[in-house]
Amino acid sequence: MTHSSFANERGLEQDNERLEFLGDSVLELVVADWLFRRHPSAPEGVLSRIRSHVVSAEALARRARKLELGPALRLGHGEDESGGRDKQSLLACALEAVIAAVYIDGGLEAARTLVEPWIESEATEAIDTPDAKSDLQELLQARGLAPPVYRHVGREGPDHDPIFHVECLIDGEVAGSATGGSKKVAERRAARQALAGLEPARDP
Repeated sequence: MTHSSFANERGLEQDNERLEFLGDSVLELVVADWLFRRHPSAPEGVLSRIRSHVVSAEALARRARKLELGPALRLGHGEDESGGRDKQSLLACALEAVIAAVYIDGGLEAARTLVEPWIESEATEAIDTPDAKSDLQELLQARGLAPPVYRHVGREGPDHDPIFHVECLIDGEVAGSATGGSKKVAERRAARQALAGLEPARDP
């Protein structure tokens, strides 16, 4: 849990960056293996997209907040004062370091025990929210319309488990609204709702 800023201030020789490197690889393996076994008919492209979502810094930071890793971080004074305990990149790296520590201490099965409980919820979220934003923008462009605008209208819940409310506007009108555990997820869901409400384009 020792960030480089803390190590530099205290003159320590080691921080958690080497553990982050190892934890990243262990995480990729556990997630890839889980997806390979759980989705035997899914093509490589779909598996890669889901894996990218599960191991993203956003998803890892969300899990780190639920595990309350922020208060346990050893940060330098400046990093601490600037809100480092809730910084997405620091939390994601800290979780990777924890995964590596568990792997070193207990092996791959111990790492699976730590990681697999949250894979399913993140994977389900990725499956439920495909890249509807790109699809919507392409459709509007094909119809000669301006790109959609996403308006963040609210947030609720605790910092470690927030819910964001987003509206998707087309030509200034609300065409879709949704919630999600992150702004990006809420935007994709709102875009998907907007897509569903658009009438199919007529053949020329």
